[in-house]
Parts: sequence; structure tokens; C-alpha cells
Amino acid sequence: MISVDNVTVEFSGKVLFSDVSFVINDTDKIALMGKNGAGKSTLLKILAGVNKATKGGVSAPKDAIVAYLPQHLLTEDNCTVFEETSKAFASIFAMRDEIEALNQELTVRTDYDSDDYMRLIERVSELSEKFYSIEEINYDGEVEKVLKGMGFEREDFTRSTSEFSGGWRMRIELAKILLQKPDLILLDEPTNHMDIESIQWLEDFLVNSAKAVVVISHDRAFVDAITNRTIEVTMGRIYDYKAKYSHYLELRKDRRTQQQKQYEEQQKFIAETTEFIERFKGTYSKTLQVQSRVKMLEKLDIIEVDEVDNSALRLKFPPAPRSGSYPVVITDMSKKYDNHVVFKDVNVTIERGEKIAFVGRNGEGKSTLVKAIMKEIGFDGNLELGHNTQIGYFAQNQASLLDEESTIFETIDRIAEGDVRTKVKDILGAFMFGGETSAKKVKVLSGGEKTRLALIKLLLEPVNLLILDEPTNHLDMKTKDIIKDALKAFDGTLVLVSHDRDFLDGLVTKVYEFGNKQVKTHFDDINGFLATKKMENLKEIERKLN
Repeated sequence: MISVDNVTVEFSGKVLFSDVSFVINDTDKIALMGKNGAGKSTLLKILAGVNKATKGGVSAPKDAIVAYLPQHLLTEDNCTVFEETSKAFASIFAMRDEIEALNQELTVRTDYDSDDYMRLIERVSELSEKFYSIEEINYDGEVEKVLKGMGFEREDFTRSTSEFSGGWRMRIELAKILLQKPDLILLDEPTNHMDIESIQWLEDFLVNSAKAVVVISHDRAFVDAITNRTIEVTMGRIYDYKAKYSHYLELRKDRRTQQQKQYEEQQKFIAETTEFIERFKGTYSKTLQVQSRVKMLEKLDIIEVDEVDNSALRLKFPPAPRSGSYPVVITDMSKKYDNHVVFKDVNVTIERGEKIAFVGRNGEGKSTLVKAIMKEIGFDGNLELGHNTQIGYFAQNQASLLDEESTIFETIDRIAEGDVRTKVKDILGAFMFGGETSAKKVKVLSGGEKTRLALIKLLLEPVNLLILDEPTNHLDMKTKDIIKDALKAFDGTLVLVSHDRDFLDGLVTKVYEFGNKQVKTHFDDINGFLATKKMENLKEIERKLN
């Protein structure tokens, strides 16, 4: 059991949150929720021991193992994937080596009656008791199992970690955490760089094999699948719900309705009391009553209504210019880099108005096919764009293409047309760029902020084929909902590369699956596709068992 006791955090005199207390039990799977800037990541770092609270602290049992996966990592690149992952067992290997070294020393020493010799024996006994109490593990087998679950192929095990992107190195770090079998796992946006199959594997691990977990995530389906408790950080305090995320949303709505009612009643009381004081403050016979009411107001704890999204904003695309019946037709396309075949003999026909998803494990060619459609790379085979096809493209590196010297407002105002021009400030506010923030220059924004800005920019351009490559990685749930509603109403054609099942649910009606150098068509929504995949996987398992 890990206890958070009266934790207060202040930055430059501003209180982020105050007197926060809660207990994490052995089997708790907690979603840490709240709007951006509420203090979620700060609280997670305090739990991890990375940051210190201004006041209060965290207490845990002496031998408790707490493992933390931050949003961004800086990892060394001096070993292979397998070697780096095996560092999860470094303390066990060190203990084994020390026992061997001490036993070797005992065999050559002859000062049997000395205090130093007795201390050696005590140390060996202590370490041996601890080492042999650890369950016997096939370490190499465990490393292999977790790495494969994280999406690595066997041939990746001997490759240097320097050959992998930040997202893949994040998976290596996550693999190390899972192998340690911690008492508490702390995860900050773990699914941002994972494909659907790896996310499902991680869900299964966290639900069935992990002990306590605290996770920050904007992936609604992931959070709902793994958590049994939700802690909301809002306006400097927390609310603790013994409920998974979807149930918490209902309870939070009820709470805020009640708060609003109490707030309105209190405001009415304050207004009536103030009016009485103003009316009778010069009346001698009412002096005591006036003084009594003044003191009453001074002692009153003002009820605050927690942050509510009062915005009725609905993002709406400009009407899509009409394209030909088939915006994209791909025939017998193949792509390889040197001797590495990404995919071969791909045939894809996208009809006007279709909303489709490209899914599959990372590295199977989803982004490569998108780049081929955009004519950014060469390929073998044929690709035809239909009549009047106008493409709006959101790449994973889209944020780096923004004008660094422009302000946030200028970036959007420059491309807004028609009625949208009058709503630029509202749109920026809905995407957390409201007030003075809109005057910031792009160059001072974080990576996540730049991603959000690039997405707004794209969503306001009149196009008839939208291609979005992992657009939701840095978006909170409210922003994703706004974009999802806008995409549902979009009257053009949509291609989505995404691992976010909740975002795809109800949005796409056809799925192209990338895998084994092929692209397979599924005439189904994302839930139907996942159900089919699970059945296929079960059949594979049955075949192996037989």
C-alpha cells in the first residue's frame, strides 16, 4: 500500500494543487484524469520520486518497487535491444555476481575467527536468502516474450537501440518496466507510439499480470479496458471515484450538476444578505443584525463549480469540392528499400465519400503507402488520383512544418475563410489556445502544442481528400471529440492512419490491414475488424496447440 499524504505543489507562488491525499492499494488500476495543466504529470512524477512536493510526501513499504514511464525519454544507445531490455534484471544479476565473488573470497581466506570473516558470512547469508527466494525465471525467455508483445521481431533483438525511433525506444523502456514486476507501475501516455496489437497486448498484461497501476492517457478505450478507479485532478484538488472512466464521466456530471445548484443557492443568499446590509447599514435599530450578516459573509466558504466545458463550439469543415468517383486507385504497387520489402502487389480503390482506416503493426507500411499517395516517394506499380482530387495531409512530422516566427493567431487567421474568420478565437480556445496564449509565437510551443495547431490549420482548408497520419497522439479527449464530430460531418473522403480504437469507432466503415508485406481489405468498422482479428488469433493458437 502506497500513501500520498497532504501533498501540495507550488510554482512561482501559484498553487497547482493543495493537501492532496489518497492511498494506492495493491490491485488498484487508476486513471489519473484532468485537463491539460491541471497537474497530472506533476503528481505522477511525485509518486515516482522524480519530483518533490512543496509540502507533504509519499510513503511506501521499504522494498516496494515503483516503476515510471514518462512521456519523453532520453536513452543511451550503446547496446542491442535485447541487452538494453535485459537491464530490467540488473539488480538480480548484480546480486548473483556479488554472491559468487564473496564465496570465492571465503574459499581463500583463513582468518576464520576474525570479525571481518564473520561479516562476510553474514553478507553471503543475507544475499543468498534474498536471491534464492526469487522465483526461478528463464530470463532470456521472459525478455523475448515481452519484446514480442511490444511489437519487436526476433531479428530486431540484436539491432542497436540507436537504429530505432523514439517511439520504439519508449517500448524498450516499457518492456524493462514490465519485466521488473513492480508493485506500482506509473505510465504517462504509454500508447502514443504503439499500434493496436501492441496496445491490446499491454492491456492484457496490465489487467492480468500487473499489480497496482496509475496511468495518464487520452486513449479512452485503453483507459476503460484497464482501470477500476479514476482520480480527477481539477482546480487544485482531487476527486476519487471507485469507477472506470466511462462511469466516472456520469458521476462527474452528477457532481457538477449538484455543485451548480449549491453555487446558485449560495449566490442568491449572498445577494440577499448584501442587499440587507446595504439597505440597513445606517439604521441604528438594525446595527446588530447588519454586523451579524457581515461576519456571516466573511466566514462563508465560497462554493466553486469545477471546470466545465461551456463551449458549444462544433468545428465544421468548409464544403468539400466535388472530386471524381474514385479519388485514389492503386494497382499492383510494391515498395522496397534496398533488400527490405515493405509491401508488394497492393491493390486499393478508395471511393468518393468513404471513410477508411489504415491499421497494422508499426513498420508494416501504413505511412509508406500514404507517402506514395502524396508522391513523396517512388514505388513500383500504378497509382492514379481521381479528377479534381484536392488533398489535405497531416503527417506525423506536420508540427515541424509550421512557420516558427508566426503567432498562433496569425497561423490560423491566415488560412481561415468565410464565417470561420469570426470564430478564430473560439476555435483556438477550444483547442486550448485561448486568451493571451494565442499571441505566443510558434517557436516557443511544445511538440504537443505544435501538433494541435497544425491539425487546426489543416481542418480549415477546403479539400476533398483528407489523409491523417496518427493525428490524435497529443490531443486530449475533449479535443479528439471535437475533431471526430467534424470528421463525421466531413462530406469528402477520409483516410486515417491510427491506433486509437475509440477515435476510429463510429468514424470509419472500412479497414485496410497492413501485415506480412500485404494489404488486406476488411469491409467492416473497427470493432468488426478487431473481433475478426481476435478470432483469427485464437485459431492460430489452436493450430499451434494441435
